Amino acid sequence: MLIISRFFGIIVYIYWKDHQPPHFHAKYQDNEVTMEIKTGKISGNMSKRGIKLIDEWRKLHIDELLEDWKLAEEDKKLKNIKPLE
Repeated sequence: MLIISRFFGIIVYIYWKDHQPPHFHAKYQDNEVTMEIKTGKISGNMSKRGIKLIDEWRKLHIDELLEDWKLAEEDKKLKNIKPLE
């Protein structure tokens, strides 16, 4: 697992060689979700505020997230992604 971004108390990370489809994990307060990079489909539970912030960030960084996903599949070092401001 590598943390790729942090913002507003949210921690975003990707696991190396994780299952398809391309996705990332996010923790906020005591909750955790998995969000598909391309579609924004969510698995898990989180506050509406947390999900809204994570989805807004995802939409801004889809290309970077897909690049990190590819690096993770190749077991290479992931790049940090700019936080939501």
